[in-house]
Amino acid sequence: MAAAAAARGALAGILRRWAPRALPLSAPSARCVGHGPAPAPAPLWTPRLLGENRPRAGTPSVLSSVTPLLPSLLQQPARTLTYCSLRKGKRKSVKSVVKRFLRLHNGLWVRRKSGYKKKLWKKSAARKKRLRELVLCTRTQCKLLDKMTTSFWKRRTWYVDDPYQKYHDRTNLRV
Repeated sequence: MAAAAAARGALAGILRRWAPRALPLSAPSARCVGHGPAPAPAPLWTPRLLGENRPRAGTPSVLSSVTPLLPSLLQQPARTLTYCSLRKGKRKSVKSVVKRFLRLHNGLWVRRKSGYKKKLWKKSAARKKRLRELVLCTRTQCKLLDKMTTSFWKRRTWYVDDPYQKYHDRTNLRV
């Protein structure tokens, strides 16, 4: 009886190492935190003892053990990470969003076309002009970018001779 209790205690000590830990509150830098634990993949094989060489009725085939893995492999990538401060736990802005996109006052986000700075020596003048144009993001992209930034970047700002002034306030526009 005492040996079984000692074995359970040792097993609990081993499993405690892999359990998720709380974030330390002493470090001042930001940490990237996911929205929930990642699902554990199903094992591809199960260990068997030496006496269990013959297949039994109802044993799962290789296809049935791999099938649960397929949806996770075929899913589209999603940005489910936000940055949190370690001191107070406040959400932080993703710096690459702030650098690459501009938020208009009506809630839309503006970006450049991809590749507008790359290999310009082999692009025609008309193509370079098209690449310099700005593009409005879609509704789902705008929602995602709003989640990745704090309220500081969403408030209205006023600039002298703002080139985007005529785009900030739009009428008859559903966002």
